[in-house]
Amino acid sequence: MVYIGLGSNIEQPYVQIKNAINALDGLPGTTVIADSGYYKSRPMGPKDQPDYINAVVKIETALEAKDLLTRCQQIEHRQGRVRSRRWGERSIDIDVLLFADQQIKTDKLTVPHPGISQRDFVYLPLLKLDPAIAIPGKMALKDLLHYDEDLVKDESKSDYGCQYAGDIDR
Repeated sequence: MVYIGLGSNIEQPYVQIKNAINALDGLPGTTVIADSGYYKSRPMGPKDQPDYINAVVKIETALEAKDLLTRCQQIEHRQGRVRSRRWGERSIDIDVLLFADQQIKTDKLTVPHPGISQRDFVYLPLLKLDPAIAIPGKMALKDLLHYDEDLVKDESKSDYGCQYAGDIDR
């Protein structure tokens, strides 16, 4: 299974996420199996921007990880993504979080996504989809959250006020 994270905070975020999920489902050899529903959270970057709407989808795909990343970036571009500032507002952000049990580290792609256990707007939707999900090379996500020293040292790193915001009507 492959897990994809989605986020948006401008240009109709709920619509942006729904459109991105439909675009993912339309990729060659790719099927969206399940979605987490919408989650709302405060921005993790600059605070002078709207709150985010986030979701995670579980997909099956015949694409290789690097090809999936390229396709995700194409979807972002088609949906008006502009990279103006780090962690700034965006019409859509699509991240490959987990790609089966693979561990990948290239200039363009790191899987598992390095921020999974520090971002409640990522790990809460992931745990909703699969409460027993494991992070390749580590442990079950629920256990990782319990033992992650960064979370214990600085609770604010993961506290973005994430809360469930409704089902995705696909």
